[in-house]
Amino acid sequence: AIDSPDGPTRLERARERVETLIESTLPDRICLIAVSDSARQMTEFTNNKRILKDALDKLTVRDVSSNLADGLRMAQALARRETIANVVLVSDGNFSGLDTSANGDVIAPVDVELPFELQYEKLDTSARNMGITAFNARRQTAILADDGLTPWNVFVRIDGSPGSETSGEVLLEQDGQEIGRQPIALEPGQSKRLVYSLEASGVSSLVARIVTDGFDGLDSDNVAYLHLPVSRSLMIWCDTELDSYRHALAVFPNIVVYPGPPATVQPDVFDLAITETTEKANSNLEASVRLVVGQIPEDLSRLITTRTGNSPVVDWNRSSLLLQHVNLDNIQITDEPVRGDDVLDQHVREAGYEILATGRFGPLVLARHAPGRQAYYLLFHTDRSTLPYRVGFPILVKNSIDITQHAAGLAEVQGQPTRVLRPRTLEANQTYTVTGPDVADQTFRTGPDGVLSGIPAPRVGLYRINDSDRLVATVGASVLDAGESSLAAADEIVPRDEELRVTASTTMIDTDRPLWPTLAWIAFVVLLVEWWYFQSNTVRVAR
Repeated sequence: AIDSPDGPTRLERARERVETLIESTLPDRICLIAVSDSARQMTEFTNNKRILKDALDKLTVRDVSSNLADGLRMAQALARRETIANVVLVSDGNFSGLDTSANGDVIAPVDVELPFELQYEKLDTSARNMGITAFNARRQTAILADDGLTPWNVFVRIDGSPGSETSGEVLLEQDGQEIGRQPIALEPGQSKRLVYSLEASGVSSLVARIVTDGFDGLDSDNVAYLHLPVSRSLMIWCDTELDSYRHALAVFPNIVVYPGPPATVQPDVFDLAITETTEKANSNLEASVRLVVGQIPEDLSRLITTRTGNSPVVDWNRSSLLLQHVNLDNIQITDEPVRGDDVLDQHVREAGYEILATGRFGPLVLARHAPGRQAYYLLFHTDRSTLPYRVGFPILVKNSIDITQHAAGLAEVQGQPTRVLRPRTLEANQTYTVTGPDVADQTFRTGPDGVLSGIPAPRVGLYRINDSDRLVATVGASVLDAGESSLAAADEIVPRDEELRVTASTTMIDTDRPLWPTLAWIAFVVLLVEWWYFQSNTVRVAR
């Protein structure tokens, strides 16, 4: 960010201030920590000016929100092995998770204890900015049009900084062609949502751009990327024994249910699998979303067992995507899951499962989420319950389809924020090269599940995933963060012990200057005067 046209960036100003601190603090030892979405120790404790300045020169911008707590935790860890007199934080104060106190001050709460004195020096800022903070698209209908085109509604949200009015135009491009342009004017701190309608016949790349009127403090949030997928039918596997599920699936459009006729060619990976066996028991069946009916996951078999009984549903998570709008009151279940002795719900959660519904003696519905995979477990068999005779059963099946559509990116597509790219399912056990903006090429390898994950995306722009010489996918990363676009700054840092609040200072913090250089110069001047005095007397005596 910049605070005036043609002015220095905030990072350049912060670097200049830290260089001044280095000059005034030497010969004491200094350690430099850089904070972005994570903290990074740039140097060990040293009084070598060249090492410190070289580390500063290598510091670059990352288009991500800053994690202040991570930086303070790193300083806290260093304080366990080094005696730290004081820590100086130089920042513009635009931290993530800002809050407002009762007196109206902007505060940055951090769940960290400070075993040292913290001085927070905030750069003097006054930026005017507007940016794209959300970019997503939703299909208008679940049924493909006769001409093969899929209608989409595209939503763009624009936020303005709280300090001043902002205005400009928002442009939408589809595959390099401009298809929409809307003027926009925002009051201080205002947000607006713009809607565009378009059609796509296949994979389509969208770019939203802001053309501002006059000065804009941050360029990186003026562009956002979105990639629309090819519209297709959902590939669903449903065991032939699950007649109630296959009957419910028959009424939904734009899906293909397997197994079908003997001559039907089956895909390698299904979008949704509804089975009576767990994933480990049926490892040949690959699916992005799995609904397991009447089985307890193998890693929970020692915690939960099933007995014949009459178990009602005691409570369920109504906000869960699987159970929303599903009424489980008065449902009778003859398969009764029972927790073992001394087994608590916490033990199930520690095993990596989320409890969505519970009975009298144990959980009834579980969920487990992993990169590129979602699994839901009905620990009771629905055929041995009254659920298939209730309105909630087809709603449950529809929720499963909606979850699958979102997982496959067929119902709604959201813009990719910077930091880390979303997991992507590709070929198993393959090596891929990722090329990004201002980032050196990186190599990643998929595992047996074919999931490519953990790709860092520190800068706004396009990231290309290549398999040898073949382009596999292009992903655009954008800032998409209202806090970053607002350029709001914290007035105070509030650690875990609120009595130790740290107030920002916009003036240079006084630092202890070593006295020996000054004393050395004074001594030199005294010696010079003394030499001149005695030399002048010697000349007069000689005469």
